[in-house]
Amino acid sequence: MNAISYDLRGLKCPLPVLKTRRKLQSLESGALIRVETTDPLAGIDIPHLCNEDGHDLVEIEKTEGGHRFLIRKR
Repeated sequence: MNAISYDLRGLKCPLPVLKTRRKLQSLESGALIRVETTDPLAGIDIPHLCNEDGHDLVEIEKTEGGHRFLIRKR
Protein backbone atom coordinates (compact mmCIF):
# COMPACT_ATOMS: atom_id res chain seq x y z
CA MET A 1 0.00 0.00 0.00
CA ASN A 2 1.35 3.41 -0.94
CA ALA A 3 1.59 6.08 1.73
CA ILE A 4 -0.11 9.44 1.33
CA SER A 5 2.42 12.28 1.58
CA TYR A 6 1.52 15.13 3.90
CA ASP A 7 3.95 18.05 3.89
CA LEU A 8 3.73 20.10 7.09
CA ARG A 9 7.19 21.65 6.85
CA GLY A 10 7.32 25.25 8.03
CA LEU A 11 4.41 24.91 10.47
CA LYS A 12 4.98 25.51 14.18
CA CYS A 13 3.55 23.67 17.19
CA PRO A 14 0.73 22.81 17.62
CA LEU A 15 -0.25 22.90 13.92
CA PRO A 16 1.63 19.77 12.73
CA VAL A 17 -0.04 17.50 15.30
CA LEU A 18 -3.48 19.12 14.87
CA LYS A 19 -3.36 18.84 11.07
CA THR A 20 -2.06 15.25 11.27
CA ARG A 21 -4.92 14.28 13.59
CA ARG A 22 -7.50 15.88 11.26
CA LYS A 23 -5.97 14.18 8.21
CA LEU A 24 -5.96 10.78 9.94
CA GLN A 25 -9.65 11.18 10.79
CA SER A 26 -10.41 11.51 7.06
CA LEU A 27 -8.56 8.30 6.09
CA GLU A 28 -9.72 4.69 5.99
CA SER A 29 -8.47 2.27 8.63
CA GLY A 30 -5.16 0.73 7.50
CA ALA A 31 -4.16 3.74 5.38
CA LEU A 32 -0.53 4.85 5.48
CA ILE A 33 0.45 8.50 5.73
CA ARG A 34 3.97 9.93 5.54
CA VAL A 35 4.17 13.23 7.43
CA GLU A 36 7.09 15.66 6.91
CA THR A 37 7.73 18.29 9.58
CA THR A 38 10.34 20.89 10.50
CA ASP A 39 8.93 21.69 13.94
CA PRO A 40 11.34 20.23 16.53
CA LEU A 41 8.47 19.47 18.93
CA ALA A 42 6.84 17.20 16.32
CA GLY A 43 9.42 14.58 17.33
CA ILE A 44 7.55 14.36 20.64
CA ASP A 45 4.03 15.38 19.59
CA ILE A 46 3.47 13.00 16.64
CA PRO A 47 4.49 9.82 18.56
CA HIS A 48 2.28 11.01 21.44
CA LEU A 49 -0.64 11.52 19.03
CA CYS A 50 -0.21 7.97 17.68
CA ASN A 51 -0.06 6.54 21.19
CA GLU A 52 -3.14 8.46 22.36
CA ASP A 53 -5.26 7.78 19.27
CA GLY A 54 -4.10 4.17 18.79
CA HIS A 55 -2.36 4.55 15.41
CA ASP A 56 0.78 2.60 14.50
CA LEU A 57 3.92 4.69 14.24
CA VAL A 58 5.68 2.54 11.67
CA GLU A 59 8.79 4.67 11.21
CA ILE A 60 10.44 7.86 12.44
CA GLU A 61 13.24 9.30 10.37
CA LYS A 62 15.35 12.32 11.33
CA THR A 63 15.76 14.55 8.28
CA GLU A 64 18.08 17.47 7.64
CA GLY A 65 15.39 19.97 8.63
CA GLY A 66 13.15 17.97 10.94
CA HIS A 67 11.37 14.61 10.98
CA ARG A 68 9.52 12.22 8.69
CA PHE A 69 6.89 9.92 10.20
CA LEU A 70 5.18 6.92 8.66
CA ILE A 71 1.83 6.28 10.36
CA ARG A 72 -0.73 3.53 9.80
CA LYS A 73 -4.25 4.52 10.77
CA ARG A 74 -6.09 2.12 13.06
